Amino acid sequence: MSLPGSNVGNLRNVRTSLSLLGLLYASVLLAGLLAPYDPTEQNRDMPFAPPSRLHFAEPRGTFRLRPFVYRVVSKPGSFGEYAEERGTTYPMRFLVRGAPYRIAGILSCTRHLFGFDEPAKVFLFGSDEYGRDVFSRLLYGGQISLVAGLLAASLALGLGTILGGLAGFYGGWADEICMRVAELFLALPWLYLLLAVRATLPLHIDPVQAFLFLVVVIGMVGWARPARLIRGIVLSGKLREHVLAARAFGASDSYLLRRHVLPQAAGVVFAQLAVLIPQYILAEVTLSFFGLGVGEPVPSWGNMLAAAQRYDVLTSYWWMFLPGIALSPVFLLYYTLANALHQQTARLTS
Repeated sequence: MSLPGSNVGNLRNVRTSLSLLGLLYASVLLAGLLAPYDPTEQNRDMPFAPPSRLHFAEPRGTFRLRPFVYRVVSKPGSFGEYAEERGTTYPMRFLVRGAPYRIAGILSCTRHLFGFDEPAKVFLFGSDEYGRDVFSRLLYGGQISLVAGLLAASLALGLGTILGGLAGFYGGWADEICMRVAELFLALPWLYLLLAVRATLPLHIDPVQAFLFLVVVIGMVGWARPARLIRGIVLSGKLREHVLAARAFGASDSYLLRRHVLPQAAGVVFAQLAVLIPQYILAEVTLSFFGLGVGEPVPSWGNMLAAAQRYDVLTSYWWMFLPGIALSPVFLLYYTLANALHQQTARLTS
């Protein structure tokens, strides 16, 4: 028997995790508004520029509420070394016009949350080897990595719910076929399977096609484990008294599944969703890291991390690891949510 305090703590963890994840997804979906630059915009004269410094105090000691920057230029005769020209200040401006973008792929807009007057270039998280803003690419890359994980997990869980529900409800040959195929998918190393499927496709494909390929293949590979869990719940749920009573009154199989049996698995489904999403985010990052996912110039967290394969990047430009560092809080939030949902489900079924 669970204590009331633990139930309150679980609900609080669920709300907090969902709120923070909602804020994170809203940030990447509104990347065009939050990012000061287009993610493909290059500044070849500023490769590997370090994160820009925001100033609030002028050299004379005058304090400003609005942050400002100085123009950063490359030191003559050097590579990757920069200095600030302190002759002119460039204050931060809000809702400025910039590179056009689309919100949710529908609404066209040119307003950005903040920006600075030319010729100042501000790289909050530094720039990459082509002088592209890492902060802007991190936001746009989250649209690929985070959304791909969410869609792939939803696809895998949808297939697992349908196949596991049918296998558990009808049994017999349907159960045998579904579970034997599920065991085959569980035995296969998913990474090698993904690599094999990707190897059959052309080396260079459209970014949209690459994104859809990742979602479909990762989702198709991952349905087996949730299907086995759903099957077990359905096997138990179809024998409960209220289900048997509904069947005796003439309820159809589809009605019993939709209204009485599958709802019993809702807690497990949501807990599994919270577990699978970070796994599939990591799958997308891994494939893109090896150049088999979404390719340049479209950013994803995986192809952004690919620069870390170079020794000079490993030793000199720490900000190129930021996409990998961003994965840590994402995984922590999802696993906190999964743990809270699992405990809540166990409390309700006990």
